[in-house]
Amino acid sequence: MPYLNLGARLAMLLAAIAVSAGAQAQAPAQGFPGKPVKWIVGYPAGGGSDFLARTVAAQMSVQMGQPVMIDNRAGAGAIVGAEAAARSPGDGYTLFTADNGVLVYNPALYKKLPYDPARDFAPLGLMARTPLLIVAAPNAGIRNARELLDALKKNPGKLSYGSPGNGSPHHLAMELFKNRTASFVVHVPYRGAAPAMQDAMGGQIPLMVVDTSTGMSAIKAGKLVPLVAFSGKRVAQLPEVPTMVELGYKDVEAYAWQGLVVPASTPGDIRQKLSLEMQAAVNNPGVRRKLEESSWEAVPGDAVVMSAYTLVETKKWHALIRERGISLDQ
Repeated sequence: MPYLNLGARLAMLLAAIAVSAGAQAQAPAQGFPGKPVKWIVGYPAGGGSDFLARTVAAQMSVQMGQPVMIDNRAGAGAIVGAEAAARSPGDGYTLFTADNGVLVYNPALYKKLPYDPARDFAPLGLMARTPLLIVAAPNAGIRNARELLDALKKNPGKLSYGSPGNGSPHHLAMELFKNRTASFVVHVPYRGAAPAMQDAMGGQIPLMVVDTSTGMSAIKAGKLVPLVAFSGKRVAQLPEVPTMVELGYKDVEAYAWQGLVVPASTPGDIRQKLSLEMQAAVNNPGVRRKLEESSWEAVPGDAVVMSAYTLVETKKWHALIRERGISLDQ
């Protein structure tokens, strides 16, 4: 898939990661599911992650003939939900939304976690991603990317930005920005995107990193000023906003992406069944329309694709975290 930016040789090399001996060449499980399926989301109800899960789960319920029920286990940047999922029975009746925070960032940000992403989870596949943007408060006096770079150059350390929290894709994207542009801007972590957006729209903080699924309505209403995108190409709804690549910076793509996993002990035939159902749900025209309307990009891929992408992301972001000396251990 071109959006992963993986060469053919790399994709072939990494394919073995997700395909265990028990999962190879098996037909999807017959008679599964025979009861409702629980889907754990590590974030509160009403947010972007919750919306994505509920949208896909509703379609999977129709396809499988059993309810797929969302169980919000918010806390500690989805660590609470990850621990609950890791400790669940491997019978196929527990799903978990695993994002780049759970699978990629946390193992580098914390010395000790109550879960091991490689040991405790088996991937079903990727679902969707949302581009990240740097936006400005309307009263910040920064109207475009060049003005942002000029302001940071003239006032190092005097500007601040908000994010949904320490260790979020938004936080790490700005660390990547700071690294590539040799700039310094103070991080103000919030407990979620909503309070950060409120302060940015109200002018209490001059800058914010926001994902399109959360911030698009405020941007369209003129309450936030979009400056630059971390996506590989311009965001379709914001064709006037340049990317970091267009500004001359390499290897600066960053997204908030989400996949679906199950406990590692889940049998291979059940994993295959769930993976196929998830991919069919994400590819459903009605589901894709809902995701697009909420500024999510559907990027369905199977377990092999998800494992390959996770490995590439891990190499990239762990190197940055080490270089920047970022740690969330108390």
